[in-house]
Amino acid sequence: MIPLPILNWGVMAVSLFNTILMLWLGLTILLNTERRTWGVWLTGGGLLMSGAFFVSHTAIFGYGLKAISRELDFWWRLGWLPVIILPFGWYLAMLWYSGFWANLEGDGARPLRRRHQPWLLLTTLLSLGLLVLLLLANPLPTYTQVTQLRLSATPTVANIPLMVLLYPAYIILCIVLSLDALRHPAPSERMMGEVARRRAWPWLMAASIILLLVSLLVGWIMVWIVLSARQRDLTGLYGSMTRAVTWFDLIISGLIAAAVICLGRAIVSYEVFTGRTLPRRGFFRHWRNVVILAAGYGIVAGGSLTFNLRPIYSILIITVSIAPFYALFSWRSYVERQRYIAQLRPFVSSQRLYDHLLSPTTELPDMNILLPFGALCADILGTRLAYLIPLGPLAPLVGPGLAYPNEKTELPDVTCLTAEFKSPQTMGMALDAARYRGAIWAVPLWSERGLIGVLLLGAKRERGLYTQEEVEIARATGERLIDSQASAEIARRLMSLQRRRLMQSQVLDQQTRRILHDDVLPNLHAAMLTLSGSGHNGAPVAALADAHRQIADLLHTLPTAIVPEVARLGLFEALRRVVEDELAGEFDEVAWQIDPAVEGQSRTISGLVAEVIFFAAREALRNAARHARRTSSQRPLCLKITATWEGGLGVFIEDNGAGINKRGRANGGSGQGLALHSTMMAIIGGNLEVASAPGAYTRVTLWLPEGGILADPSSS
Repeated sequence: MIPLPILNWGVMAVSLFNTILMLWLGLTILLNTERRTWGVWLTGGGLLMSGAFFVSHTAIFGYGLKAISRELDFWWRLGWLPVIILPFGWYLAMLWYSGFWANLEGDGARPLRRRHQPWLLLTTLLSLGLLVLLLLANPLPTYTQVTQLRLSATPTVANIPLMVLLYPAYIILCIVLSLDALRHPAPSERMMGEVARRRAWPWLMAASIILLLVSLLVGWIMVWIVLSARQRDLTGLYGSMTRAVTWFDLIISGLIAAAVICLGRAIVSYEVFTGRTLPRRGFFRHWRNVVILAAGYGIVAGGSLTFNLRPIYSILIITVSIAPFYALFSWRSYVERQRYIAQLRPFVSSQRLYDHLLSPTTELPDMNILLPFGALCADILGTRLAYLIPLGPLAPLVGPGLAYPNEKTELPDVTCLTAEFKSPQTMGMALDAARYRGAIWAVPLWSERGLIGVLLLGAKRERGLYTQEEVEIARATGERLIDSQASAEIARRLMSLQRRRLMQSQVLDQQTRRILHDDVLPNLHAAMLTLSGSGHNGAPVAALADAHRQIADLLHTLPTAIVPEVARLGLFEALRRVVEDELAGEFDEVAWQIDPAVEGQSRTISGLVAEVIFFAAREALRNAARHARRTSSQRPLCLKITATWEGGLGVFIEDNGAGINKRGRANGGSGQGLALHSTMMAIIGGNLEVASAPGAYTRVTLWLPEGGILADPSSS
């Protein structure tokens, strides 16, 4: 047989354990909530009230079950207030969690409301009635009356105290209704709410079932005490019942501790009450530490109180116990900090892009975003697989996308997902894993220019859920990777093209000097000598004509330095000047299909943006003039220029010439010019696309959406 002091020690330890856990959970919910709604206050306040109950419970056991004093009567009555309120509060919290008050469209929450409305009214009346009886009618026996088994002094019905009749039925009804609400929840409104509910549901169900068992035991104990009180011929009956009452108290407190652990596990696994998803495993670690601390503190403090140690020894024991725990906690915090720093390093380490751009090598290396993308997937998200797929105007600069863990894996088609993401407020959506190569969640990536990509995530390695914090980190990182890759590619292209232009300029300068020095100047000098003599008739004229031709050809090959006045003439009028003056006679037929309204709207574009579009269009026109004509065909070379305005400005330049070969270049062209202008179009928020069929046509499309158009302030 277990000695009574050991039982008291167990009761004190479990009571202190429950006090710490309930107070910690209540404060955690209230302090970490995103919006303090009434449901949050109900849940957090209920847990704090539960902690207050175990404060009174610990105080009563600290005095001893057989002690009689006014202070015990105070703790006894104070403890009964949460005892009456908490069952109804648990029922309300489960209704709130199950979506009873959710603002769902259609018939989402209607079945739950229809089934529980009458029961909610009944339990409300019962709880209010019990509170009125407790506070006004005073049907509750004092602690002294209970220890002396003088229960006849309280209001009774058929010699049974009124509280004994009402309270067991009331608490059992509340817990049974809570179980029913958990079994038939309404759809969730939160991100990944259904998955979160499935993960938290077993823990909440387990907590409710344990509380139902506690309710049955409490009702049975109350009936047992009433029946025992009728044995008035037994002297000191309560004293003989002390061991049994202690056992009952230890069992009930232990069951409540198990319910609290289940509730805490539901909260820290995937947050279900505060409206904010708790950080990944952060609160789980804190919860685990609090459970260990509460257990250790309860055992030490409960033992010192039970065995009536001198206060100095109790303080020393608790101090010595807490110091190692705090040292271990500090050590774990330092280890976690080191781990976070290691995880952060791939995102803040330099890609040495500046050094690469200024390196003397001809070929510039690409920016490596595989390292931070792999760190995001492996260390931050803990995902089994992921796909980063760029979309929109930045896609040509970023490339085809990334896959984790195997970068050679074929990317899934996400064209049908773009219509689902209509605003940056959309955090994500669930996916069919079979359709999207194992991905179960899609996170849209946005910038000021609109949708720039989508991040597809597979299941987590630890079979957990993606919390809101993780999705936000993944979204911000994905947007940064796409933007960084596009910026690096823009810088790489511009630097590469600038180097080529410098080299071409140097070659041109050397060629110019050589021609002027070796050919033109000697010819002119010879002409001068010839003219100074006599007897020569047409030779001087021919020499001067030949020099004139060479100089004219040289000037014709030099690039023009005249910047067209796009702002004064307008975009399309400036393009007409290019076709009529610079490219005169290059095309057999030119067709302009530009509506006057579109031409008028184009004048609202800022000067910088208009110049970028103009130079890109002029490059396309020059390419058509230089490379489109087929020498082996007598087919006329036709040029068609079209402009539309549907959600933005579209300029289409198409010729029926030789087209582009399999290498993606026009005959005799390098393709560097269009690459430069494609980069410039991406900078202003547009894009440049080339479509061609060899021997049939070439079409260059310039597109600038309204979101990328900078209105000219002077036009308003």
